[in-house]
Amino acid sequence: MIRLLVLDVDGTMTDGGVYYDSTGNELKKFAIKDGAGIVLARAAGMQVMICTGRECEAVRRRAQDLHIDYLFQNVHDKAAFLSSFMAEHSLTKQDVAYCGDDLNDLTAMALCGFVACPADAAGPVLGRADFICRQKGGEGAVRGTVEEILLRDGRLPAAVKKAFGAKI
Repeated sequence: MIRLLVLDVDGTMTDGGVYYDSTGNELKKFAIKDGAGIVLARAAGMQVMICTGRECEAVRRRAQDLHIDYLFQNVHDKAAFLSSFMAEHSLTKQDVAYCGDDLNDLTAMALCGFVACPADAAGPVLGRADFICRQKGGEGAVRGTVEEILLRDGRLPAAVKKAFGAKI
């Protein structure tokens, strides 16, 4: 059963664009549906990690708003970082899912028992994924990933009930 969901940001939680305002602040657009997916994951008992190669205040803010368990920015070797994190937290390959979209995610993906990606991910990532979301990055791919994980292990109805008080 998945205990930790690891998320890339650019191209996964966002559309991959980099936007700057007139004062040089970096802006990102996040999908509300992905936020609901993260709420579902947490309601099912999963922890959520953002692991990204860039640093951005907008990512810190989004992680704070969603009560993300772990936020790591400026991670240039995601596989080495994730391997160390998994060892430190006694996580096995089967405990960890990863959702990413690009070549820099491939080595970290190899450490995980379940791999998902947005519909518009890079070709080699599409070839590696256990699940390809219908949604593109920044358009609900994280939500699609969470729903698939919870469907596979039977936790979706209970998570929806706990998170939103609804029956499915």
